[in-house]
Amino acid sequence: MHELYDVLNTISAKLDVIADKLDHLPTATPPQSDRLFGDFAQYYFDTFRKRKVAAKTMSNDMSRYNKHIAPIFGQIPLTAITPEQVQNIVDSLYEHQKTAHEVFTLINVICKAAIKHNIIAHNPCDLVLLTDYEAVHGVALTKDEERKLLRMTDGTPYQTMFAVALYTGLRPNEYKTARIENGFIVARNSKQHDGKQHTKRIPITPMLVPYIPESKILPKAHKNSMTVHFKPILPMHKLYDMRTTFYSRCIECGISDIARKLFMGHTLGKLGNAYTDISDEWLISEGNKLSY
Repeated sequence: MHELYDVLNTISAKLDVIADKLDHLPTATPPQSDRLFGDFAQYYFDTFRKRKVAAKTMSNDMSRYNKHIAPIFGQIPLTAITPEQVQNIVDSLYEHQKTAHEVFTLINVICKAAIKHNIIAHNPCDLVLLTDYEAVHGVALTKDEERKLLRMTDGTPYQTMFAVALYTGLRPNEYKTARIENGFIVARNSKQHDGKQHTKRIPITPMLVPYIPESKILPKAHKNSMTVHFKPILPMHKLYDMRTTFYSRCIECGISDIARKLFMGHTLGKLGNAYTDISDEWLISEGNKLSY
């Protein structure tokens, strides 16, 4: 009998040791229903969003999130977010409609991802009202303003830079990647959506030919430097207006919709991107229409 008691005491002592160790184990991960908005948002950004958007877009997204969303929602469980709370954030940005739409979009995509992960059943953004705003994409230069810009920069590298911008539609941040290749201006498309590097090719049009250097090497400059030389000549415009000008002139000169989209670096849609294989000859023939 004493031996049995000894065995039971030994087992009891070991169970006490095990129980003590279990008490000191790290707390288990909270159930999905208690997951904080901030923790899930960071997971979404790191796992999914950074693969879908360009690095610059990702940087801007994180800046907006950290400034407008994290301080309010960061420590709140996803399941506790209400439509009223989202509406309050949007309303607080009433005087900055573009920012309001961008912040709402971020909250919306995070909540949609949470639904996909079975953390929440309904999207609180579905009931939120947004004030419509008109995005400003730029104002085209007049033809007199085009001529003035090129005349006032004659004899400088900036004349070539501005001519390329006017007659290719490159975004200001894309110019630094531009090069001449087989009769085309080739540059990185900064509006990529799948995390990969994409390029676009715009034919050297009749309007651009006179400004191409004999060396076929384009002068380089940061967009800030271009702005410094652009603003004194056309103070009512911004660099992006040259892109708007190119698009407007393409329409005026009858360049096809597909060619315009390709020149501008826009998508043709999933079906168009998958099945459209445009020849250089056709692109050049469309580009040759840009003459006025």
